[in-house]
Amino acid sequence: MSKLSKQEEQELVSFLKDWLKSLGFNQKDLANELNIKSSRTSEIILKMKELYKKGGMFNIANNLIKIEQNWLNNIKNDYPKTSQNPPYNQLDIDSLVTQINQDISK
Repeated sequence: MSKLSKQEEQELVSFLKDWLKSLGFNQKDLANELNIKSSRTSEIILKMKELYKKGGMFNIANNLIKIEQNWLNNIKNDYPKTSQNPPYNQLDIDSLVTQINQDISK
């Protein structure tokens, strides 16, 4: 594969920052997933360039998808399981308010 152009590199950096922010993760988390020691942007870009050489943007996207799936699975697995009833939804609250109003008016 050819190299990333400067514009592609800038767009990738911008995407990665927005992507991490939207997921609530940081560059250190990404660096850990990419198995690189430094979380500096320059080091992350070096890794992205390496992935690009091995399969282009498809390879970068594929790796980022796997990382995101891993993060989301970890979040789901870390979510505490409770034996409590699920919280009320809007219909339950509306019917409860209606019942309270009826009881008050009696």
